Amino acid sequence: MSGMEPNARDQARKSAAEPPVVVYEGVVKRFGDFTALNGVSASVNRGEVVCLIGPSGSGKSTLLRCTNMLETVDGGRVLFDDAPLPTTESEARRVRRRMGMVFQNFELFPHMTALENVSVGPQTVLGASARSARDRAQALLDKVGLSEKADSYPNTLSGGQQQRVAIARALAMDPEVMLFDEPTSALDPETIGEVLNVMKQLAEEGMTMIVVTHEMAFARRVGNWVIVFDHGRVIEQGPPAQIFERPHEERTREFLSHLAWSG
Repeated sequence: MSGMEPNARDQARKSAAEPPVVVYEGVVKRFGDFTALNGVSASVNRGEVVCLIGPSGSGKSTLLRCTNMLETVDGGRVLFDDAPLPTTESEARRVRRRMGMVFQNFELFPHMTALENVSVGPQTVLGASARSARDRAQALLDKVGLSEKADSYPNTLSGGQQQRVAIARALAMDPEVMLFDEPTSALDPETIGEVLNVMKQLAEEGMTMIVVTHEMAFARRVGNWVIVFDHGRVIEQGPPAQIFERPHEERTREFLSHLAWSG
């Protein structure tokens, strides 16, 4: 789907037979007196890449953390697979297993090799045997281009390599949805492309992805839908061609004008 022309992508979204896999209905999140999310409504269809863009501090990462229940909402609701997110921790853990999360700063276990980082989740959470988990982990390291780094520890890997291990670790749990929280923000320019290429490959394979990103070229070329945030609100959303070529809102035009990106 990610290879479609923008108009075809938009039409495919409108005519999707399945209900959206993630729905946000008037989501509100407060931290004390600060309102981080102020009535956010949006949806994500299965197989889509939905990119969340906007200024730093505008609520994008908070929405992602509400999606996998690292934060609880104070108003509205989030639906996953047509059901509201659970409120008990035991139920939340079960739902969370169906979502892969990739953070800005990798969060790998420093005392484990790349292979161990990827295989530990299936063994401890899913009950996989050590052998099947290791075989799956090796296949995923191959997938992200790190087959030769299986026995390497995180401190011997570049930032881009660590983030690719983190992606493989998330994929090892066989998630239905992948959540990316600015996955390239901690990387140097030389390694950003390594991570974006892996994400592009996942998109081409039909993985449902919600991506908080400042990589506008990625959002335009790989995204199916783009949601623009400002001060905790969605100010505009639509297919990439609309957002990047014909934005409806002056605030969107202003935001994009301050970014250096290649269309």
